[in-house]
Amino acid sequence: MKIYDLFKEALRSVLSNKLRSGLTILGIIIGISAVISMLSIGEGAKRQLAQSIESLGSNILTVFPGIIQPGRGIVSAGRGTAQSLKMKDVEAIKKIDGVKAVSPEIIRRFQIISSAGKNTNSSVLGVMPEYLEVRNSKIQSGRFFQEGDIKGISRNAVLGPTVAQDLFGEEDPIGKTIRINKVSFKVIGVLEPKGSVGFMNPDEVVLIPLTTMQKILTGSEYLSQIAVQAQSSDLVEPLKEEITKVLIKEHRVSPDNPDFSVIASQEFLNTFNALINTMTIFLASIAAISLLVGGIGIMNMMLTSVTERTKEIGLRKAIGAKNKEILLQFLIESLVLTLIGGLLGIILGILISIVVSKFANITSQVSIFSIILAFGFSSAVGIIFGYWPAKKAANLDPITALRYE
Repeated sequence: MKIYDLFKEALRSVLSNKLRSGLTILGIIIGISAVISMLSIGEGAKRQLAQSIESLGSNILTVFPGIIQPGRGIVSAGRGTAQSLKMKDVEAIKKIDGVKAVSPEIIRRFQIISSAGKNTNSSVLGVMPEYLEVRNSKIQSGRFFQEGDIKGISRNAVLGPTVAQDLFGEEDPIGKTIRINKVSFKVIGVLEPKGSVGFMNPDEVVLIPLTTMQKILTGSEYLSQIAVQAQSSDLVEPLKEEITKVLIKEHRVSPDNPDFSVIASQEFLNTFNALINTMTIFLASIAAISLLVGGIGIMNMMLTSVTERTKEIGLRKAIGAKNKEILLQFLIESLVLTLIGGLLGIILGILISIVVSKFANITSQVSIFSIILAFGFSSAVGIIFGYWPAKKAANLDPITALRYE
């Protein structure tokens, strides 16, 4: 028989028992759609993160207190706690050649209440006027902090757009009052929407003068981080080394055991991408288990089909069908089952990715690689799990098969 005839015969056999065939390929459909959607969401998350990091600028370095070790995050150094950065470090960094701007920042989380009685729990950042330049942010309405706000320890605040929406809805927040940790602040500005960057979403923050954060809200002079903007992306690596040397000297610590870490924006991207890749592979592997279950279902159906069609196999052999032709017939039938399941699974996976992206606010990106991978895997399942039943059918003795009841 020709390959075309074998495929036609296989399709006829599959359609002759629609319910059994449908239940058999259900596991393939679920497995393929799960793999497609997991890979798509993972790919989308990586692209969204890359765009977010790029929006910060490829020439940004961040100095953290404590040591950042792979897999452990920010931990305290051997010389003391993770509180090690002060304003004198900022002044030292500003003197380094190649530094364009420096933004010292203190980050805390507080409950914030508006004058209208609405409240939200958000990150509050104590910052300097340089924050906008370094963080590539812009004011949507109102104004940002000036030197007078810093020197005067003013109780003014600038809201991220999400916080402004949560606290005031459609009202204009400029000039209104909010309370942070029982301290009243006047809203003087609202930031333009920007979107999340890693674990921080600048749309969901409240900015206040750094001196106000130090003197009134925290009573601490230690900084949470220092953002450094290089004059160009080519200077990032040299600046990283120079900042490290300067701070080691300022802190009087050993180069082998510093109490701070300097991280470039690209390193953030690499770290998050590695994390996303790990999680995507893990979730896709779990989803692939259903493909194996579907493969076992196909094997079970094909073994049943061989038993039901024993006389037919005997008759085909009696009129001259070769073992190879019988093997190929049942193998193609198994392959047709998985290809139908794979095609439906790809369509369902793409639809799931679109729905998740639209309603769950999670970016997804369906890639050709994920479709080829899923389709290839479903074909492999059909061949691997269909081979044993096909081999069993091919090895049947024609006389025994014709006598089978």
